[in-house]
Amino acid sequence: MTRDEALFEFLLRMGDNTLILGHRVSEWCGHSPVLEEDIALANTALDMIGQTQLWLGLAGEVEGKGRTADNLAFLRDAWDFRNVLMVELPNGDFGQTLMRQFLYDAWSFVMTDWLKGSADERIAAIAEKAHKEVTYHLERSGDTVIGLGDGTEESHRRMQAALDYLYPYCGEMFEKDKADELLAEAGIAPDPAELRAEYDDIVGRVLAEATLAIPGGDYVHKGGRNGRMHTEHLGHLLTSMQWLQRAYPGAAW
Repeated sequence: MTRDEALFEFLLRMGDNTLILGHRVSEWCGHSPVLEEDIALANTALDMIGQTQLWLGLAGEVEGKGRTADNLAFLRDAWDFRNVLMVELPNGDFGQTLMRQFLYDAWSFVMTDWLKGSADERIAAIAEKAHKEVTYHLERSGDTVIGLGDGTEESHRRMQAALDYLYPYCGEMFEKDKADELLAEAGIAPDPAELRAEYDDIVGRVLAEATLAIPGGDYVHKGGRNGRMHTEHLGHLLTSMQWLQRAYPGAAW
């Protein structure tokens, strides 16, 4: 594997995470429990789609085959996506959506913070912009997890159930392969495993204040970030997200 091939893989992972989670979050538009949350989730989705444009746009440049961010978003099949499994899971109830957002935001926060000092100036510039947005996302999702976790008996029960379901998916974000090793050696991206301690500190502090118990066990759901195995949910999501471009190739407003 060359460094450019490793970089392309990394950029797909970053862009696919924000693309798929951004689409999932956008599904709440018009369906949130209160208007303020409806607007907040829509804005979060827009931020993530904006980050996708930057990550996948750079991926297209690095690949050198003339593919744009739009090509990569709308003209790949499920097995070509490199997002972690957690972001493609169905939204579930509002508590599950916000718990997933928090667990992802904490990872995105530590990742983009590291990438601001990347040896690749293009990545550093994207991370600088993204980190500002992610900082707000983490503050908001963390506060919501605390409010619901330490709220009523019912909200606490639902948040604990969401955490129990989603936590085994977190480990995939810290898996590493040859691409990660090559980029870490070049100072372009971190060794994912080295981000775990800071992530655990952020997550642990918020969950403690939310009176939620971190599940035990070492099992990790994985396979998405290297394209080996996605859940059945990704195919259904892509059917909804890509249908216009697939039905009318090259369509433009």
